[in-house]
Amino acid sequence: MTLLKTQDLKKHYSNGDTTVHALDGVNLEISHGEFIAIVGTSGSGKSTLLHMLGGLDRPTSGNVTIDGKDIFSLKDEELTIFRRRKIGFVFQNYNLVPVLNVYENIVLPIQLDGKEPHQAHVDKIVNTLGLNHKLNNLPSNLSGGQQQRVAIARALAAKPAIILADEPTGNLDSKTSLDVMGLIKVSSQQFHQTIVMITHNEEIAQTADRVIRIEDGKITGGDSK
Repeated sequence: MTLLKTQDLKKHYSNGDTTVHALDGVNLEISHGEFIAIVGTSGSGKSTLLHMLGGLDRPTSGNVTIDGKDIFSLKDEELTIFRRRKIGFVFQNYNLVPVLNVYENIVLPIQLDGKEPHQAHVDKIVNTLGLNHKLNNLPSNLSGGQQQRVAIARALAAKPAIILADEPTGNLDSKTSLDVMGLIKVSSQQFHQTIVMITHNEEIAQTADRVIRIEDGKITGGDSK
């Protein structure tokens, strides 16, 4: 069953007298429970695509449908609420709140939505990611790999329709990168979570169920369905 779909998605920028086609007609379908890697070089459009999929920026034309909703038909405030409830983000720089401990960081998006965490679900995530003994630690007391585990836990805790991961291993050494990717893979399978990850690293990309390639704002390879 299709969870996410883009139709003729375009994003154009003016750069002096020229127009940059950051995205140039992207058509993509992603099914429930898939783990997708989008691969491309710097400037290929992969980050722009991720921002569009997450509703962080609006396209020049085309649309993105997530869980049956055309997200760009929503007004800004509605889109913010939709993002908080339906989309989890994992960034390369972790984006943890430094004054909150690990547990507080994990449940923060749920509490911002005025809800109580589903404790059994949070406990299962914490156990899966090996964070049991770090819940009272501040981010500054964690390694990079541990901070990224917290970011993954935070993304999973709210039970989003989809998780978008932006170069999630970009700041990690090769061994820690593979460890983190193993955890993302396990999380995808254990929680039946749909994950879309962008990366320039071919080895990391091969851990996904499906690899899609983008260059010059167009899908150029892999299986976009």
